[in-house]
Amino acid sequence: MDQLLAAVDLGSNSFRLSIGRVEQHNGHAQIYAIDRLNESVRLAAQMGPDKRIHPDAVKRAITILQRFNERIQGFHPNRVRAVATNTFRVASNRDEILPIAEEALGFPIEIISGYEEARLIYAGVNNELPPSSSRRLMVDIGGGSTEIIIGRNTQPQLLSSLPMGCVSYTDRFFSTGLITDNRMNQAILAARREIEVIAHQYRKTGWQQAFGSSGTAKGIEAILLANGFAKRGITLDGMNKLRKKLVRDKRVIVEDLPGIKPHRIPVLAAGLAIMIAIFEELKIKTMQRGEGALRMGVLYDLLGRDSDRDKREETVLQLSKRYHIDVKQALRVKQAALQLFSQLGLKVSPETEELEKALGWAAELHEVGLSIAHSDYHKHTAYVLGHADMPGFSKDDQSLLAFLSLGQQGKLDKLKNLSSNRHEWLTLLCLRLSAMLMRRREDLEPLPLRVQVDKTGATIFADKQWIAARPLSEFSLRTEQSEWAKADFSVKLVYKNDLIA
Repeated sequence: MDQLLAAVDLGSNSFRLSIGRVEQHNGHAQIYAIDRLNESVRLAAQMGPDKRIHPDAVKRAITILQRFNERIQGFHPNRVRAVATNTFRVASNRDEILPIAEEALGFPIEIISGYEEARLIYAGVNNELPPSSSRRLMVDIGGGSTEIIIGRNTQPQLLSSLPMGCVSYTDRFFSTGLITDNRMNQAILAARREIEVIAHQYRKTGWQQAFGSSGTAKGIEAILLANGFAKRGITLDGMNKLRKKLVRDKRVIVEDLPGIKPHRIPVLAAGLAIMIAIFEELKIKTMQRGEGALRMGVLYDLLGRDSDRDKREETVLQLSKRYHIDVKQALRVKQAALQLFSQLGLKVSPETEELEKALGWAAELHEVGLSIAHSDYHKHTAYVLGHADMPGFSKDDQSLLAFLSLGQQGKLDKLKNLSSNRHEWLTLLCLRLSAMLMRRREDLEPLPLRVQVDKTGATIFADKQWIAARPLSEFSLRTEQSEWAKADFSVKLVYKNDLIA
C-alpha cells in the first residue's frame, strides 16, 4: 500500500475518490489510476441566501463519505489528501459540517481556494495529456464554481475561479426542471457577465488547444456526438442544436437524448448555458475532452509532497523573492525555531510533521510585512499569508501561517479568538523565541536557550552568563513569560549555568 495514493474531491455536484499507483520510469514518477468512485451529491442544491448547506445534502454527503472511508481504511494519512471546493468555501455552516464530514471520511479535509483549485485542475489535466509546448486553455465547470486556466508545459499562466456552477445555476434558473428559451437566455447572460471580467486578458494571451475537464464538459461532448450535433469534441454550433432541442422539449427527455447519464439530467441545462457563455465570450472554436482534472492534480501534488518537490516550497521561495525578504535573517530565525521545536519532544505524527513544516515556512516569511510598513509588520505579514494566492497551500495551511505570523511578536491577546490547539501554541512559542534571539540579525550558535515541555506547560532554560551580559534579552524573556501568563499558558523562566557549553 506504500505505493498507493488517494485523492478525495468534495465538489459541489459530485464527490470523487481516486486511488493511484506510483511507478518510476527513468527517474520520473507516474501515477496510474487503479480505482475510482464517483457519487452525485449535489451539495450546493437548495442553498438559500443564508448560504447554509441543506440538511438533506449533508445526509447524502455523510453517506458517501462513509463509503469512501471503507475503501481507504488502512491508508497512511500522508498518502491521502481530501479537498473541498466552492460549496464548502462559501457555506455559512461549514464549521458545523466539516468535523462531521471528517469523522465520516476518517481523514482531514482541506478547504482550498478557487485559485488553488484551478492550479490543481491544470496539473491534473496536463499530466494526463501528451507533452506539448503549446499554450493550453482548460475549463472545468463544477457545481458551484467554474475554473478557467491558460498554461504552457507544466506552468499555469492565468488562473481564474468564477462563482457560477451547474448546481447553483440549476437552482437559480431551472429549479422546476422547466427549460424555456427565456430561462436559457437569462442563464447564458448571467454567465457571460461573470466571464467578461477575464475575457480580454484570456483572449489577448491566446491558446492553441482547449480542453474541458469537468463532468459537464464530458457529458455535453457525449450528447453532441451521440446525437450527431458535432463530429468531434464540443462546438458552439453543436451546443446551440442541443439548446434548441431542450427548449423545444421543455425538459430533458432521457429516452430521446442518447449519451446522457442519469445523474447529469438535473444539471444539464445549467451546465450547457455556462459552456455556451464561455464559448461566446472567449471565442472558442472547438474544445476537446480533458481527463484527470482536480482529483489527478491532487494526486500529483500529493506525490510532490511525498518527495523533494513539494509545491509549497516553491511558493515560499517565490513569496520570499516578491517581498524582498532578507534571506540570511529568515534562515537564522528558521534554524533557531526548528531547533527549539525539536526540543519540545512532540510525538512524531503526520500532524506534527506538517506543523514543523509550517513553522519553517512561517519563519522564512515572517518579515513579508516589512515590504509594506515597518510598524506592525507582523500584522501585514499575517494578512498577506492569510489572503494571498499561495499555490499548494490549503485554507487551513494559510490560516496556520497567519496565526504564527500574527503572534510572532507583541501581545498574545490578539490571538484569543483564533481557534488553535496546544501544539500550535507551543510552535508559536518557538517562533517568538527565535525571532527575539535573532533581533540583532547576527548568527547565534549555539543557542543560549532550551525549551522543555510537560503537562503543566513549558519551561525556558536560559544560559545564566549569557543573559547576565544582555539586559535587553533578559527584559524580553521576562516580558514573554508575562504575556504567556496572561494567555493562561504556563511558561517558566529558569537560569542555568553553562547551558551553552
